[in-house]
Amino acid sequence: MKSKPAASRPSATLPPTTAADPADVFGAAIGGMLKSMSSLNLPMQQLAQIQTDYVKNATEVWNQSLQRLQPEAPTKPVAIADRRFGAAEWASNPAAAFTAQMYLLNAKALMQMADGVEGDAKTKGRIRFAVQQWIDAASPSNYLALNPEAMGKALETKGESIATGMQLLLQDLQKGHVSQTDESVFEVGRNVATTAGSVVFENELFQLIEYAPLTAKVHERPMLFVPPCINKYYILDLQPDNSVIRYTVEQGFRTFVVSWRNPDESLAAKTWDDYIEEGPITAIGVVQAITGAKTINALGFCVGGTLLSTALAVLAARGEQPAHSVTLLTTLLDFDSTGILDIFIDEAMVQMREMTLGEKAPSGPGLLKGQELATTFSFLRPNDLVWNYVVGNYLKGEAPPPFDLLYWNGDSTNLPGPMYCWYLRHTYLQNELKQPGHLTVCGEPVDLGAIKAPFFIYGSREDHIVPWTAAYNSVPLISGKKTFVLGASGHIAGVINPPAKGKRSYWTHDGTGEAADGTLPATAEAWMAGATEHPGSWWTTWSAWLKPHGGKLVGAPKAPGSAKYKAIEPAPGRYVKVKA
Repeated sequence: MKSKPAASRPSATLPPTTAADPADVFGAAIGGMLKSMSSLNLPMQQLAQIQTDYVKNATEVWNQSLQRLQPEAPTKPVAIADRRFGAAEWASNPAAAFTAQMYLLNAKALMQMADGVEGDAKTKGRIRFAVQQWIDAASPSNYLALNPEAMGKALETKGESIATGMQLLLQDLQKGHVSQTDESVFEVGRNVATTAGSVVFENELFQLIEYAPLTAKVHERPMLFVPPCINKYYILDLQPDNSVIRYTVEQGFRTFVVSWRNPDESLAAKTWDDYIEEGPITAIGVVQAITGAKTINALGFCVGGTLLSTALAVLAARGEQPAHSVTLLTTLLDFDSTGILDIFIDEAMVQMREMTLGEKAPSGPGLLKGQELATTFSFLRPNDLVWNYVVGNYLKGEAPPPFDLLYWNGDSTNLPGPMYCWYLRHTYLQNELKQPGHLTVCGEPVDLGAIKAPFFIYGSREDHIVPWTAAYNSVPLISGKKTFVLGASGHIAGVINPPAKGKRSYWTHDGTGEAADGTLPATAEAWMAGATEHPGSWWTTWSAWLKPHGGKLVGAPKAPGSAKYKAIEPAPGRYVKVKA
């Protein structure tokens, strides 16, 4: 692509210079990018408009930059609307400001091209994701020679910041991941996962923790938490003031939590059926036996909600209805719309996993390593969870501060290959869980509609892993009475939002989460159209919904477990402390 003739360029006048015309230089650069993407069916009219806008904006940036270099020009800092370039060093340094502005202009043009590609949704999503990854990696803030903050600190500390950064880099190379927090500050059971309790049961796959009561009386019907098996349960019990588990105990519920084992090679052959039968189904039975309750309240978070719902459907097929109520937090049952994760999953990818990790792998089943999962999730938000720490840790030599949530985020878990492959194929790829009777799990046909219990379904508005509209798609799959509540923020921060903090907000329908006639609208959009926003945490609405399902109040147990299921060790137990 050739740049525009001078006569047709924007009217701004370039100061006299012998340097190459920026419209020619950057027009040629963007032309190369346009040419390389032309095979992706970009409409020519859209290409021409992107080119025109690019040359115009590049010329304006160049004019402004040269004007700032004139002796009589006022030394006014450049306002750059991107937090990566928000420090004064970027705004006050003309060369750095120009570099940042041109980077942002290039990034905008590339994303416009990616968005303009004609094709199916998955192809467009993959192109956009790949382009965004390249853009984020190419930011001048990520490179020492182009980062005036890092260079300034190196000069100020006489190179000590660079030496410290290299030490932090070497440490992270040994760990195998970019440090997001000071991991030495935290210890599971000492200052995270500290709610008092006891392990009252264990098998190959999980330990069952019963928490010590914090009230004189408890509801006769207990509460069982099934967290995701792809990370540690203590996201629900980080600190006393933001612990969902402690909050539930404080509401007078005899509370039990599944603490999944971090699989090693001895568990590499475990299947989805194993996780259902030896996981939630076993846990439900043990909780019933310990408490004497015929029915229990159950909560599943993320993949834990998928496991719990599948287990309850299996039990329904066996003629059992052990759940008096079910709470699903950011859970997928209908995998039609899975957000950004959808771009990774297709038939070729699933077959590759099955051939390398699944039951038919030539060398036998293997483990999906926890670090691979953690890296994948980090690169879903690379500026926040990768490059931010590359710049801070290595370029500036600043060790990251302690942060409990990020410590948990780095405490990764493995998954057995066959279990993982089944989950990929039958949910994300083929979306069969929502089809009544289509799947057989633990020898039983799975029909989610056979679960006869009221459901409280929660979604987070900015969730990029379980889009809230996808969480809402569970509504038509459930036959019992449904309540849906939408919280602000994302997959984790939206859930971990204690009332005492007074943060964020949440939405309900007709003030209670339910329509006046006890039903919910057919679509998420229709639900939102009739929703009401409330300040603070959704926890209070959930606890108000849950308490009537708890039954009458009885004296709190004086000891954990029962005559058959005695305390094995104090919470949080051994399993959660095993590193991947």
